[in-house]
Amino acid sequence: MKTRFTSLVHVKKNIMQKSERILQQANANLKKAKKALEDSLAFLHDISLPSHGKIAEFMANRALFDAQRAIIQHNEEWLAYTKKEVQQAKEQLKKDMIEYEKYKYLEYEEMQKALKKIKIQEAKDLDEIAIMTYTNKNKEAS
Repeated sequence: MKTRFTSLVHVKKNIMQKSERILQQANANLKKAKKALEDSLAFLHDISLPSHGKIAEFMANRALFDAQRAIIQHNEEWLAYTKKEVQQAKEQLKKDMIEYEKYKYLEYEEMQKALKKIKIQEAKDLDEIAIMTYTNKNKEAS
């Protein structure tokens, strides 16, 4: 049974599903950011310090450490950003779910009103048929 809220329910459901997909993508980005940070930290621990050699080797190693620290800082910022993105996606999904449920409830209520009207009309029709049948039997009996 269609009501005036049926199309709105479908629209809100599509919006909610889109929000779910966005949340899934944000969670995937968060997972990638965590993995990138773990990998960059592991790489930093794998860099060995030279104990002897030319100053150029020490400087190259220091530059490598600085570059790796910059990558780690970038990955930490990316992780913070993706956490914020996930939180925003969760909040949006929650809002969309509330809207969907609200319109779904309104649709349900309107269906109940329509069914109630139909039942009342059916009862009136049955009463009318019963009266007509009773009158016809009385006419035939007379």
